[in-house]
Amino acid sequence: MTELMVVLGILGIVLGLSGTWLSSQLPYYRLNGVVRQIRADLLSARAQAVKQGNEVRVFFTDPQHYDILNDVNNNGRADPGEAVETRSIIEEFAGVTIESNNNPIFYPRGTASSLATVRVSNVSGEKKITIGITGRVKVATP
Repeated sequence: MTELMVVLGILGIVLGLSGTWLSSQLPYYRLNGVVRQIRADLLSARAQAVKQGNEVRVFFTDPQHYDILNDVNNNGRADPGEAVETRSIIEEFAGVTIESNNNPIFYPRGTASSLATVRVSNVSGEKKITIGITGRVKVATP
């Protein structure tokens, strides 16, 4: 019985320490999760523009939301019948904010309108996603 109590005590200490470590790592994992999601959405928007032969625009509306517009008539705004997907990071990635200096437009040739930089940050740090005029999406840690 003594051996069982010792094992349970050691197990409790190990679980307590790992729980503390895991909670300190959550902001880091949330930051990386948002960066992966935005990068995947940007690459998907580019592929969609090439596949469908029209512009796809990404609007960063506020620090927790962004919209993806499949601009069928290429007029720069959402018209009836055009698909707009709204992404929210607030529920899944609490504490992470998004800031963009430009709203990228992907053209049917796979290129982008102009250089855009998206900064994603929280208490664990900051990451930068750049969209080049060639349509390349790159993630960096400043």
